[in-house]
Amino acid sequence: MGLIAKETIEQVLAATDIVDLIGSYIPLKRAGTSYKANCPFHHEKSPSFNVSPSKQFYHCFGCGKSGNAIGFVMDHEGLVFMDALKKLAAKAGVHLEEEPDDPKARAAKKSRGRLLDLHREASAFFHELLKTDLKCQHARDYLKSRGFGKEMAERWEIGWMPDNPQTFLDWARDRNFTGKDLVASGLTSLRDENRPAAGLYVRFRDRLMFPIRNEVGDVIAFSGRQLREDPKSGKYINSPETDIFKKSNVLFALDRAKKAILKEKTVILCEGQIDAISCHERGVENAIAPLGTAFTSQHARILKRYAQTAVLCFDADLAGMKACERAFRELTPEGLSVKVVELPAGDDPDTFLKAHGVEGFRKEVAAARDFFDFKIESGRKNGRLETAEGRTEMTRECTELLAVMGDHAARDQQINVVASMLGMGSSTLRQNIGLANKKAKAMAERSLNRDDSIRPEEAIIQAVPLDRTVGYICHLAISSAPAQHFLNEQFETLHEAKAWVEGIGLLEKILAAAPDPGSNAAVNAFVSSLRKNEQLALHKEMGVEIKTENGLQSAEQALGMLSSIVLQKRDAAVKAALNEPGLSVERMKELLEEAKEIAHLLQYSTRSLYDDELPQETKKAEKKPWEKWKKP
Repeated sequence: MGLIAKETIEQVLAATDIVDLIGSYIPLKRAGTSYKANCPFHHEKSPSFNVSPSKQFYHCFGCGKSGNAIGFVMDHEGLVFMDALKKLAAKAGVHLEEEPDDPKARAAKKSRGRLLDLHREASAFFHELLKTDLKCQHARDYLKSRGFGKEMAERWEIGWMPDNPQTFLDWARDRNFTGKDLVASGLTSLRDENRPAAGLYVRFRDRLMFPIRNEVGDVIAFSGRQLREDPKSGKYINSPETDIFKKSNVLFALDRAKKAILKEKTVILCEGQIDAISCHERGVENAIAPLGTAFTSQHARILKRYAQTAVLCFDADLAGMKACERAFRELTPEGLSVKVVELPAGDDPDTFLKAHGVEGFRKEVAAARDFFDFKIESGRKNGRLETAEGRTEMTRECTELLAVMGDHAARDQQINVVASMLGMGSSTLRQNIGLANKKAKAMAERSLNRDDSIRPEEAIIQAVPLDRTVGYICHLAISSAPAQHFLNEQFETLHEAKAWVEGIGLLEKILAAAPDPGSNAAVNAFVSSLRKNEQLALHKEMGVEIKTENGLQSAEQALGMLSSIVLQKRDAAVKAALNEPGLSVERMKELLEEAKEIAHLLQYSTRSLYDDELPQETKKAEKKPWEKWKKP
């Protein structure tokens, strides 16, 4: 598929009424000229989510989420841009016209398709070997020992990777897959990165192969289960991350479980793939599992689309308790309630189901305890509440966990429960939570200021820095045609300001594209074309109502204010330079001349952006004071 023409995107946005669209997802109430609602993207008691019919734009003053109709569908349904656009186009009856895509986009799409083909065909190959190859009888015997037969292997397309790597490499060559394809898939790697001619190393050998699928059921990776004990290799190994497989975005069996989760509003989170498969095979179809990695915030955001409650069914040991806490820290900020199943020591869902059957397991799930009940009772059983030190430590842990809860009403209820169980006053616990929140905020700010503190995939996208006045000018440029036309003539002034204030680059992009301010569709389509951090900065400005009856005058005044800000920054820089030791006489003369000129220009640039108190004669005389400012 090629790129969608800008005009087509504008047509879809013009044919979509954002009030009707968002109103089909959440209840909206009229508030003056706009509409309000409780934000669907974070939990709140009073509505801070605003929808503007005039701008065809939404903005939440609580969490900062904002955008157009396409952006709302993307955020609410977890869709990529193209899928959201297709959905809206179908509703609006707009045919999506395509224009030729660029070579890079075409190559990326082709590469992704190639990887999906390779994984789909490899999964079928491994499965056929498991069914027919005489050399893998031990793999079939292992499945039988776990209570799984041929039907289960077929339903989940379980396969076997031969011990001899040449078998797989020969198959891949016969199917016309190249070494580059195999390395990109993660099924193989280069034996020597510096010498490709040294050949390929097959990652999985003599392992049961469990296909890992995305939400729509495409095979995107594999999990291999060891069949012969090897201390040099893990019991399970997963494919490395590739262009189509990101561990933090994938939950095992979600493609099968999502309908059941939506129906029951509850997801059962197991620790391993076998546990999830055991649940499904016995009719518990809302079970999933992470892929041998810690539960992430992205996992929680995915589950939020389907469930209201998460039931954790992890191993009944210390590692299982820690896994529960990690999952709680990610799930509860998204507003999901968390419960914990207490299986007997040594049991996991797979072993429990075999011993007690599906009805016994369902009873355990129905009796799942609220997270804090489970945590504190476990601490009591382990003797942690018998000493002052133990109670203090338990209080600290509970305080930190309560502080991350996204649903404040649910948190208030849990505060009373926890305070009662720990024998302390709820007011004291609330004070501790307030301190914990301040500490967490300070730590987050420190982390964001350290380049090495967070991995790229965990980094939060930040809006590009945007000076307040530049932000106002950006808003004028997309909301007023006269302002946009005027600003397009101020190239030199804006170019010189770029060295002193933040956000001029974004303003230049707006002026270069010149989206029609009279068309919400054109403006929103342009904003959608920007980088995410630029969109965030511009959305913040667009979320504020401004008067643009006289856009030209507003732009002139704003540019004058911008010139004044630049002069003040230049003035501060010159004064700082004059204080530097060891200045030559010539350099000092230059700086003094510049300081004199800046002081002269500053007297013409002291008007406020909203200053209407100047005499009419002064306004006429000083209509364009910024034109007097030139760098020496």
